[in-house]
Amino acid sequence: MSSSPKRVALVTGGSRGIGLGIALALAESGFDLAINGVRDEADVAGSLTTLRKRGATAFYFQGDVSSPEDRTSMLDGIREEFGRLDVLVNNAGVAPKVRADILEATEESFDRVLGINLKGPYFLTQGAARWMIEQRSADANFRGVIVNISSVSATEASINRGDYCISKAGVAMATQLWAHRLAEFGIAVYEIRPGIIHTDMSAAVAEKYDRLIANGLTVENRWGEPEDVGRAVAMLARGDLTYATGNVLNIDGGLTLRRL
Repeated sequence: MSSSPKRVALVTGGSRGIGLGIALALAESGFDLAINGVRDEADVAGSLTTLRKRGATAFYFQGDVSSPEDRTSMLDGIREEFGRLDVLVNNAGVAPKVRADILEATEESFDRVLGINLKGPYFLTQGAARWMIEQRSADANFRGVIVNISSVSATEASINRGDYCISKAGVAMATQLWAHRLAEFGIAVYEIRPGIIHTDMSAAVAEKYDRLIANGLTVENRWGEPEDVGRAVAMLARGDLTYATGNVLNIDGGLTLRRL
């Protein structure tokens, strides 16, 4: 095992949607990439090729972030392939399979959504942070960064997907906890809250949001794109924003801006 000469970023759910937008921005910023997802590697080959054309060494690590065994295997694989981990982007997430009123929602959906959206990134952060602390002990110049991709749903209530909202509110608190705990090791932790972003997840409700955006839902009168989130993550990963650990960036076109 030899250490990569470039900084290495792990992006969960990094082969499509917001995750791919993040991975592309990181590749353009000079990072090598560990991409995680649950699909077979053959199904993400196109994304990996695109990232490699942007100059990144990119490896795929298949696994479910809600699985302790998969999280361990992922980090072990990154250590073997790259020998280092500088940035963790907790992006993988799911919506409930059925948007159900909270009076009708099931425990099965709650457990699935919370397992992937909150428990998974919480304990992946724990594993990655321990490794980052180890790297910091070996090199005082090591600078780790952790970015949690949350959602405006951390604060905006949607009664037909309560499990999703609760999971994102939990990510918001996890960001504060990890920012507090890891500051002494020079590891910055941030939360990004995307708004209405063009992805596979939003495709099913595209007509609804087309109408809402046209009627003023957002201050910037357009959908957000994965590259909007990607540019924000790359800024944080590069270290362009300093003395700001624990902060939240709303990439939502002004959706959550209070207005009269």
